[in-house]
Amino acid sequence: MTVQEITASFEEIFPLSYAEDFDNIGLLVGDSDQQVTGVLVTLDTLEATVEEAISKKCNLIVSFHPIIFSGLKSITGKNYVERVVLSAIKNDIAIFAIHTAFDNSTEGMGKGMCDAMGLNDREILIPKKGSIKKLTTYIPKNEVLGVRDALFAAGAGNIGNYDHCSFATKGHGSFKGNENSNPTMGEKGSLQVEKEVQLHITFEAHREKTILQALFKAHSYEEVAYEVTTLDNENQNIGMGMTGFLHEPMDEMAFLRLVQKKFNAQGVRHSALREEPINKVAVLGGSGSFAISAAIKAGADALITADLKYHQFYQAEGKILLVDIGHYESEQYTKRLLTDFLRKRFSNFAVILSDEDTNPIKYL
Repeated sequence: MTVQEITASFEEIFPLSYAEDFDNIGLLVGDSDQQVTGVLVTLDTLEATVEEAISKKCNLIVSFHPIIFSGLKSITGKNYVERVVLSAIKNDIAIFAIHTAFDNSTEGMGKGMCDAMGLNDREILIPKKGSIKKLTTYIPKNEVLGVRDALFAAGAGNIGNYDHCSFATKGHGSFKGNENSNPTMGEKGSLQVEKEVQLHITFEAHREKTILQALFKAHSYEEVAYEVTTLDNENQNIGMGMTGFLHEPMDEMAFLRLVQKKFNAQGVRHSALREEPINKVAVLGGSGSFAISAAIKAGADALITADLKYHQFYQAEGKILLVDIGHYESEQYTKRLLTDFLRKRFSNFAVILSDEDTNPIKYL
């Protein structure tokens, strides 16, 4: 298997197109056509990580965090980022990062945190906008079912808990081909009017290429008339953070002790206690201060996240318990989820979970 073949598998569940605009993900170092001898999965790619990959005969590192985040103007080894890149290149090791594409998946960061806390009835905390598109196309009346089914098979028409969703209206389409045309109905140079059906069908943005390929293959016209528009609708299956419910409500101190235990946190910072039981919990790995208002709006009793600043704890305003467990602690389950994902799909080479503790923060 090549690097490209392996990394392309992430598109199924963690589409790279769903990463945040500020992010830098995908293949950051290496040759996409290189044959893979083994994969090392890590949270961060450090110099020790590259050495571990070498010792374990892995020439592809799949990392949650991108080692290259902003532009490099030189690669001379003057800092750890440049040294990692130099070492990887020298040893023919490719580095792939997934970061916020993983964050925005229901099988990603939120799942790991919800699993740790045993939360039920999970929902996306901040649904991602701009990730739903709508296809409108015009089909000869007698071909509608065939084209529609081909689009369904390609992944179109899924809305929340429903699939095979579409809407159709009947009408008449007209066209006249020029001398270079090869119409499947009518004659070139003659106006043709056909009974057609206007079909509307939505799909997730990352499936656009596959959807259009299915349309062109199933449609009989030489030139297929279609429109693709991006909707403002929120995608309830894609987005940052998750909410869920505990098996039963807990008092705040018991909840905080449980959080510390489940995430193996050296310390837990939290906002003022509300003297209210904790039942609905919001989670967001990494720096999650931007999710405070969303968690309150969702009716969460607590938000588990990281990197909260002094004044951000005031934003609780007695409406929610804010819990900061540390950046590494909130993201620690990502490499296990990525390892499990790869092992299920590829059994012809080793997929190894990194032994390196890459947490840069130490405690007394």
